[in-house]
Amino acid sequence: MNILVTGGMGFIGSNYILNRMEKYDDFIYNMDSLTYASNPWYLEKIKNSPNYKFINDDINNISIHQDEFRDLDTVVNFAAESHVDNSIKDSLSFIKSNIMGTHALLEHARKNDLRFHQISTDEVYGALPVDSKEKFNVDSPYNPKNPYSATKASADMLVRSYCNTYGLKATISNCSNNFGPHQHREKLIPKTIINLMNNEKVPIYGDGRQIRDWIYVTDHCNGIDLILEKGKAGKTYLIGSDGEHSNIEVVNEIMHLMKKNTDMIKFVDDRPGHDRRYAIDASSIRKLGWKPEFNFNDALRQTVDHYMKNYENYIL
Repeated sequence: MNILVTGGMGFIGSNYILNRMEKYDDFIYNMDSLTYASNPWYLEKIKNSPNYKFINDDINNISIHQDEFRDLDTVVNFAAESHVDNSIKDSLSFIKSNIMGTHALLEHARKNDLRFHQISTDEVYGALPVDSKEKFNVDSPYNPKNPYSATKASADMLVRSYCNTYGLKATISNCSNNFGPHQHREKLIPKTIINLMNNEKVPIYGDGRQIRDWIYVTDHCNGIDLILEKGKAGKTYLIGSDGEHSNIEVVNEIMHLMKKNTDMIKFVDDRPGHDRRYAIDASSIRKLGWKPEFNFNDALRQTVDHYMKNYENYIL
């Protein structure tokens, strides 16, 4: 396959490129505008590969790069502004990237008859009751609660409209909270690790009992590959590993791994409209033959080790 990966210098996109190139002989185009959340060092090992080309530009400008793509057949769209706090402060940049950028990619895919896969989030579904066993599934209604999730929900709707109106061969995956190597330090797990390495306190929103369904990034990447191989056009697949843990539990486990005391926690005012619980029913992706390979605790230990060994690459 000849695949355009957008947002490939970000956390999940870069892991996907490395994971894909280890398993297949694809040609990978990586299009990324190199925002503050990008960190090119993680892909240094492949930058001179004959099967890889980096294009430094905004996805909204994809049309001007038409001649650079050789026999392109697939687009996998990771490109997105994703930090909820930033979306609350500046929603316009999220609209430009997550909605308008997706539209530009869809137009390119439509005009060139390309396979299209949209990377989305479980946050589009809103929140679940903390004391329930309910989980999001493919039939759950969208109910985004912040500007970030609203723009991702809008992008998903655009993808579905292109399937229905133009017959675009497109799929969507909504995944739970990813963690692993190369995640920007604004996110909970790397922020906790790096703060502790700097002997700085770890800020926790509210009471820290917000529950997330955590998945190791490699498991997510494997799920995407399976959708590209076996997924049906027009369908949505939910990817989660039944890894429900509260934020405070995650932070405490990291402190245990790093042999730090809990007095390093600093509770701060909660985020406006902070969703209390996410959980995913992953039966849609499991029917394709997917299952998670990584245990949460083991993967968290690997992640802590990665950041400690590569500290200098995350303190910029």
